[in-house]
Amino acid sequence: MNFITKLEVKDLAEEEYYFHIPAIRELRTLDLSLPITFFTGENGSGKSTLLEAIAVSWGFNPEGGSLQAYFATKDTHSSLCDSLILSKSARRPKSGFFLRAESFYNVASYLEEVWEGEIQAGYQLDHYGGIPHQKSHGQAFMGLLLHHFKPNSLYLLDEPEAALSPQNQLAMIRRIYELAQQGSQFIIATHSSILTTLPHSRLYHFDKEIKEIDYRESENYRLTKMMLEDPDHVLHYLLKE
Repeated sequence: MNFITKLEVKDLAEEEYYFHIPAIRELRTLDLSLPITFFTGENGSGKSTLLEAIAVSWGFNPEGGSLQAYFATKDTHSSLCDSLILSKSARRPKSGFFLRAESFYNVASYLEEVWEGEIQAGYQLDHYGGIPHQKSHGQAFMGLLLHHFKPNSLYLLDEPEAALSPQNQLAMIRRIYELAQQGSQFIIATHSSILTTLPHSRLYHFDKEIKEIDYRESENYRLTKMMLEDPDHVLHYLLKE
């Protein structure tokens, strides 16, 4: 059984910006019973806002990191977490991580600050896949995924594909699938038409409401497929005067 099996929304604050996001305003309950759940939708559709609220409700730092990460560069998270009720199983995760593409640099800086003495002594942070700022963004994230993410843990990922090549997105699919088979739970906000093909997952599309769809129905998938199959036609339509 998952760590988070369902969420409910109660008493949204009408003065907050998220109340004016249709998908959030209309949300009452959401099934999170599968090991892998994807949130997809246009920019501003509310998927990252909801993911952040889930993370903060669970106890993660709003800017990202593990459950033991305590740092802040700017307090920008919404109060949506106060309106969420998470249904939790009796299982407790051994570990966890909230990854935000937009603030991963800050998380990497925090890790290097915490382990500063060990790094100066030559320790390479192998359990994080190396020293983050000595790697590219994509390499640092893949190191985290391959070396720090563990079985029986909870992972909330906000647009992780932003740092990754298509090849590494495929590698990510394999790693997420392995960890899900070993008892981990993933909730992922994404624009990637690659990641959402992962089997045994649920895909929620955020628009005027939140609706479960097949990945082939998503706008990301259909536009990518259209572009790859007939780029000349798409470009002619886009660029005509």
